[in-house]
Amino acid sequence: MNTPPQAPPTFVSNRISDLEGWLAFYRTAELPVLRHTAAELEKLRDNAENVNGRKLSAVILHDPLMTLRVLAFIEQNRGKRQATDITTIERALMMIGIGPFFTAFRNLPLVEDHLKDHPKALLGLLKVIARARRAVAWARDWAVQRRDLNTDEVIVATLLHDFAEILMWCFAPALATEVKDRQMRDRTLRSVNIQSAVYGVALYQVKLALAQEWKLPELLTKLMDPEHAEHPRVRNVKLAVDLARHSANGWDDAALPDDYKAIGELLRLKEDAVKERVGVPEPETEAAASRNSAA
Repeated sequence: MNTPPQAPPTFVSNRISDLEGWLAFYRTAELPVLRHTAAELEKLRDNAENVNGRKLSAVILHDPLMTLRVLAFIEQNRGKRQATDITTIERALMMIGIGPFFTAFRNLPLVEDHLKDHPKALLGLLKVIARARRAVAWARDWAVQRRDLNTDEVIVATLLHDFAEILMWCFAPALATEVKDRQMRDRTLRSVNIQSAVYGVALYQVKLALAQEWKLPELLTKLMDPEHAEHPRVRNVKLAVDLARHSANGWDDAALPDDYKAIGELLRLKEDAVKERVGVPEPETEAAASRNSAA
């Protein structure tokens, strides 16, 4: 008698306390995608004969989870003659083909359905994705400024930099909420220490281990790894991610001055030029501030 295949796990049911436990869970988890992503893909599917790789990759790169699915798919279907890693979504689509892509990626599970009973976790996940998109915009701009030879690689690495946090909101909503609540209660605590206490391991360790498990391109893994921070491309990614994270707390976040200094060193710009380039809002005038305080 054949044993029916087990359904992929939907949520973490028991507290996992080590890296191997998280790897075992995510080996069988099926990644959902944003409803907007699925809807946009369906629109393109209806006009597939006129769709090119650039247009399709723009939809995919708006969603870190969809981007992960595509990179994992290209690795799972890697041909013996493929000697080099595919490090951008547009190259991946060239390898897959537009028609085969639409065949392989249909009826995708949706994040909003998956987290319908966890609205707080859905909001947390969407905030991390919004933060990733902001980081991508800055990373792209700086890569162009630095005359990077392949800005698309920087874009993918920036988008995926915090994918482990996204996965926790998606599959371990109670634990992700606990981490967020602890951070809000005491902003002096280091995130890595809170993560280790709640998840049993720091998220950067989960990220790098999953990148290896899913055989993500080595170059992208290095670009996401702060251990290689001496390289300008890695700094490009990390500083964009840091700026997005810190500015999400408000433009008065205490960490931002150090961000501006580091970005200025990367781009060889003065602090005022950095602030203008990243769009720091102009401070209120004294008169406006006085009116607000008197109101």
